[in-house]
Amino acid sequence: MTSARVSFKLEDNVAYITLNRPDKHNGLDKQMIVDLVKIAKQVNRDRSIRCVILQGAGASFCAGLDFNYVAKNPSFIIGFFLKLPWTKDNMFQRVAHIWRDLSVPVIAVVHGNCFGAGMQIILACDYRIATPDANLSILEMKWGLIPDMSGMATLSRLTRVDIAQELTMTGRFFSGSEALEYGLVSKVSDSPLAEAKLLAEKICQQSPDAIAATKYLFKKTWKKDTRMALLWERITQLRLLGRKNQRIAMKNGLTQSGNKKDFIDRSSF
Repeated sequence: MTSARVSFKLEDNVAYITLNRPDKHNGLDKQMIVDLVKIAKQVNRDRSIRCVILQGAGASFCAGLDFNYVAKNPSFIIGFFLKLPWTKDNMFQRVAHIWRDLSVPVIAVVHGNCFGAGMQIILACDYRIATPDANLSILEMKWGLIPDMSGMATLSRLTRVDIAQELTMTGRFFSGSEALEYGLVSKVSDSPLAEAKLLAEKICQQSPDAIAATKYLFKKTWKKDTRMALLWERITQLRLLGRKNQRIAMKNGLTQSGNKKDFIDRSSF
């Protein structure tokens, strides 16, 4: 799965995906966008993977779209901006929103700079653990643009509209600690990768079916009306009841034991 722009490592059912253009602060060019989408799709097909940790090599998580590259290679913009009739997103939106679409939890480890496209990628992850001094920005306003890589679908789920508007309209920089106050990161830590590993380990100890179902259920019901939320609760629970992983979880719960190796590979939700 590893490419020139993105590295991949699988360890104890956790996929470690690393943006790997450290000399460019992991700025996105055409190849990195293609590689990230390709690797995410491969992860979703690998039933042994139960959690993803997404991180950046070098001094930053991701400084956004590489505008120097874009200036020299403008032709790919139109192709990536256009959407096929049978899809819900274009390629620019997909490189971020695909992490929300994965059936396994995705933990973003944020350090250094996280601007623009990098910000929209982490917003689509399930958890964001950042260093207190991480430097974040919804930076598109600098270029006379708005966030168009699924940011509008994710910002509204994480923070208040006034905060989202102010950060988008000003493009100002804010720290990891401020991002925690705004609800844009889940936790701050001086050792975010270590914290991510601990969280991934706890997730991997649970039934992979129930974890996938939980992500699926929250995606379907978050901010929906009560009737729809209750409907999706019933539908999702019916898909879990009596399955092998659910029976294993029951046995583990009754014996106060829990070993991720007891579970079979996760199913699809």
